[in-house]
Amino acid sequence: MDPVIVVGAGPVGLSLALALAGQGVPCVLLDEGPGKDEPRPARTVVLHADTAAMAHRLGCATLRDEGARWAAWRSLRRRQEPARTAFEDPGPTGPAPLHVPQHALARGLRDAAAAHPLVQLVTDSKLDAVEQDGGGITAHTRGAETTWWRGSYLVGCDGARSTVRKLLGIRFPGRTAVERHAVAALRTELPWPGEAVLHRTPPWLGAGSAGEVCARPLPDGVWRLDWLLPPRGELVTPDMLVGWVRDTLGGWCGGTTPPYDLLDTGVHTLHHRLARRWRVQRAFLAGDAAHLLGALGTQGVEEGLRDAENLAWKLALAWHHGASEELLDSYQAERRTAVAARLRAADQALPALRGGGGLRGYLPGAARTHDAMLTDGHLGRGALGSAPGYGRSPLAPPPAESAAPTATEPGAPVADVRVTAPDGATVPLRDLLGRGRLLVVLVAPGTGVWDRRHWLKAGLMPRLAAAVSALPVRAELLVAESYPGAAAHTVLLVRPDGHLAAAFAGVRPADLYAAADAVRGGPAGGCGDGPEGVRAGAAAGPAEPAGAVARAVPAVPAAPRSSGPPV
Repeated sequence: MDPVIVVGAGPVGLSLALALAGQGVPCVLLDEGPGKDEPRPARTVVLHADTAAMAHRLGCATLRDEGARWAAWRSLRRRQEPARTAFEDPGPTGPAPLHVPQHALARGLRDAAAAHPLVQLVTDSKLDAVEQDGGGITAHTRGAETTWWRGSYLVGCDGARSTVRKLLGIRFPGRTAVERHAVAALRTELPWPGEAVLHRTPPWLGAGSAGEVCARPLPDGVWRLDWLLPPRGELVTPDMLVGWVRDTLGGWCGGTTPPYDLLDTGVHTLHHRLARRWRVQRAFLAGDAAHLLGALGTQGVEEGLRDAENLAWKLALAWHHGASEELLDSYQAERRTAVAARLRAADQALPALRGGGGLRGYLPGAARTHDAMLTDGHLGRGALGSAPGYGRSPLAPPPAESAAPTATEPGAPVADVRVTAPDGATVPLRDLLGRGRLLVVLVAPGTGVWDRRHWLKAGLMPRLAAAVSALPVRAELLVAESYPGAAAHTVLLVRPDGHLAAAFAGVRPADLYAAADAVRGGPAGGCGDGPEGVRAGAAAGPAEPAGAVARAVPAVPAAPRSSGPPV
């Protein structure tokens, strides 16, 4: 099998390549740049529990030292503090948001990719043509060398100006300049060490700003400050920005501006766009190539990481065993729907939060409602921030009479409970995701204090183990002492990306099999094959014939079809 070609070596492309390689799929990662990321402390990413756990699983070693988990979140309005949210465990595994410079995230993922034998990172390679046929996909790059690359699939993770998207002829409609922010990274001391702050209508903020400033901590006393700007305001000059820095620090520190070291500045203009299609036969879009968002605290990079996790296990199944069209189409059905809902929620909230009207005109306590809505976006809650569910996915199992209730709706991310494997190892459930296999979890109170030799052969376990071994997709059997909202002997079926597929009351082999078959999209069929090849390219001349392309492809470190973990 040919490798998967990933175009774009930002956080999303690197994460996708690592996620595929972790499931035994070789990847060629085409990077248009020189392979280094310019340090920009004012360009940061906020990761919540699911995406931070994903980056950790992929081997990103920079999160611990160069990222900061917030101890609390403060909402200020004028001279009052209407709300403060404290995080009980802001440590490395706690629920607090993780704030990290984007270049540090990319560097950690790039180091992990460079060390993985199934990832070939190719720098100075600009894509200019794509050609598809019944057996695979071919990409042409120019740069230091002109090269044809042959792959089984291709994923465009090449940003907002995606070449892949343009070559495939996919439209990218949306709204321009939804929000503008002046941004500064600086080292100083603020009254709230380790706490993030959102201050609406501060009394000391001068002209040129729309009346909102946010401060988010990073390690080593560094803070990122954002000032909301009018949508079409005047040009932000260096003197204007320095004035905002001094006024803001002085306003927060009792009227006296503390010493500070200005590290980086910028003006960020946020757009909302959504690609019409995310799949064209063997080619896919992910990250900013597929969507742009960022207003009201929404996180574009984080949604891109969720794209990568969703797509990786589906491509891995297709690469190892073949996959149905329904499985491959489910990527667009799930992820595009989730991002569209996020954009819709932001577009509906913007008039109320930014326009001075909307909810404020007819809801009592509207200012408090505004603060809550903004908190949701920044903290990963509600329609603006929570991890998406795929309850209406085409992969949703059919209704079963044996379905059991839990606190997790089908399609939603599972709770990160501790689970025990047959070998006796006990780990958080999230640590076992991303390996290309289903997880079957039996809720069995009391098993934690039993000898493993007893509970593996007692009660429901032998029958459940036989049912798991008979599933059409590779699965791993686990046991949990408890699960939120689940009764004893509930059996959970969890997708490789950590979303609950189904829950059953007791061991139901037929229902479990049907649910697992639905999750894989049914039996394998065509994987993007069509009656004719699809070709997109620059006007630089005709592409080489398919046979010549195959001979011209450079050697790629590819694993045999049977290598890696079976799916």
